[in-house]
Amino acid sequence: MTGIAAVVRRILTVIFIVALLIFIVGPLLWLAIRAFATSWTYPHLLPDGWTLKWWRTVFANPQLFSSMRLSVAFAVTTLLVSSAICLPAAYAFARFDFPGRRIFLIGLFATNAFPKTGLFVALAALFYAFNLMSTFAGVVIVHLLGTIVFMTWIPAAAFASVPRSLEEAARDAGASRFRVFFTITLPMALPGILVALIMSFLASFDEAQGTYLVGAPVFYTMPTTMYSLVLNYPRQVAAVFSILLSIPSVILLMLVRKHVMGGQLAEGFQIR
Repeated sequence: MTGIAAVVRRILTVIFIVALLIFIVGPLLWLAIRAFATSWTYPHLLPDGWTLKWWRTVFANPQLFSSMRLSVAFAVTTLLVSSAICLPAAYAFARFDFPGRRIFLIGLFATNAFPKTGLFVALAALFYAFNLMSTFAGVVIVHLLGTIVFMTWIPAAAFASVPRSLEEAARDAGASRFRVFFTITLPMALPGILVALIMSFLASFDEAQGTYLVGAPVFYTMPTTMYSLVLNYPRQVAAVFSILLSIPSVILLMLVRKHVMGGQLAEGFQIR
């Protein structure tokens, strides 16, 4: 009976893995084939021909190429601004106990606890009042709403996990507070900060709803441009653009996979 149960369990595991591959690898494989296909007609299992025409179309189109540059510009700017604002706050949350600390921590999740479209619409009145609609700064502010949780909670947990005994030993040896921070605290917290930076970059790079609402018709990033690609361009062009949009996510997540799979991302939300 035990042998039969083991066989059934093994069969179910294989079925689960195959289904997972179909749902994850299948769409990516379809995009990869479509991006190089001249055309693909039913009932042919393979495309009618192969070409690089669609890749040249994407890079030769000024509007599409501009959206790539804007996506990177917004993501980098958002990352720098959120780092300047959130990393000092994360250190304060980790090392100091001040009135309202838990309220502020819980409040950080409030921006992600409700549908973002409603939040963006509510912010539109303020953006109009301060002339932030269709401006670079307005789009950056919208992107910050999606990065503040990552850039505060995860680094805060990373700072909190640094043993105080090491810092105290360095202080007893005559090191200044700044030297202790840059030689002990920061290097030990760096893996968690790196995960937060990557997650924040990707959150900004993939943000679409708020960017479209605040940035259009002046600023179109890659995610917002996908709307028009699906409706107004050949499917091959949309496939190429989808691949280009997914490349940063794949590369950056591969770089931090050790820390994410090691539990660093989950530990980042366990700060007390």
